[in-house]
Amino acid sequence: MRYRLMFGVGLAIGYILGSRAGRERYEQIKRMAQRVSDNPSVQEAAGLVGAKVSQATGVARTKVSDVAKHRLPFMRSHDSWQAEKHDETGTGWPEGQKTTAPY
Repeated sequence: MRYRLMFGVGLAIGYILGSRAGRERYEQIKRMAQRVSDNPSVQEAAGLVGAKVSQATGVARTKVSDVAKHRLPFMRSHDSWQAEKHDETGTGWPEGQKTTAPY
C-alpha cells in the first residue's frame, strides 16, 4: 500500500510540475532527448550494453538450468542416475509407491 501511495504522490507532483512548465518546455525536452538518442556514440554504447546484457543472460540461463537439473528431480533427463527409480509414466513416483486404488 505504501508503494502505491508513493507512486500516486510522484504522479501528482509530476503532473503539477509538467503543467506549470507548459507545452513549449515539453517540446524542448522532447527534441533534446531525440537528439541525444540519435547521436551515433550513444547508439554505439547502447549496442555494446545490449550485447553484454544478452551475453550475461545467456550465461545466467545456463547456470540456472544446470542448478535446476541437479536440485529438482523432475528436471532431470531419463539418462540421469535416478531414472531407474521412477516409472515410465513421467510422474516421478517410485515404483513401490504407486497406488492401485481409484480416487
